[in-house]
Amino acid sequence: MRLTDRFDVRIPDSQLSREVTQLIRDTESDLLFSHSTRVYFWGALIGRRKGLIFDPELLYTAAMFHDVGLTQRYQKSQLRFEVDGANAARDFLRGHGICDTDVDKVWSAIALHTTPGIPEHMHSEIALLQAGAGMDVAGRGFEDFPDEERDAVISLYPRGAHFAQQMIDEFYNGMKHRPQSTFGTFNDDFLAYKDPAFKRVDLCNIILCSHWEHG
Repeated sequence: MRLTDRFDVRIPDSQLSREVTQLIRDTESDLLFSHSTRVYFWGALIGRRKGLIFDPELLYTAAMFHDVGLTQRYQKSQLRFEVDGANAARDFLRGHGICDTDVDKVWSAIALHTTPGIPEHMHSEIALLQAGAGMDVAGRGFEDFPDEERDAVISLYPRGAHFAQQMIDEFYNGMKHRPQSTFGTFNDDFLAYKDPAFKRVDLCNIILCSHWEHG
């Protein structure tokens, strides 16, 4: 069963999308590539179900770039991995003559996809990327998808038996060299889970020890 035939959700058939696909295929592991593609499908299905107006090409680009900051290319970066991915997508889209308004949507979608409570109040592409990523990684909204929709997506881009642990490993390997970038996000959970020696930053301690208190 093809998802495109049965549910009228498909990867955009454009030169831009084909180039995005090839670039990410050449850059990411099979795990991240399949995950990113599923994120697009989940997001597009949510958008269709909710009657949202969105640009499939922009959503697809955001989905495919959203975890590229975890790859080997960024093993020396000290930025948040989301910002690395957002910057990469921005450079790609600008190189293809995409207008600044659309570039900003994709940048924000990627940069904010691990920031709860904000994306759902922004443009549809931004909200749907976070929703799709949450569905694929943590099963957020799982019960809202009929079995046939879930089965159709997974049949095209399988998760594999050990996806959860492998995805945790991908996050950890993409951020262990920049632990400070996880402050203020839930990304420090991955470092704490994998590294018993990891120390979380405590904002209360920062405030209490600041120059304002001891200057």
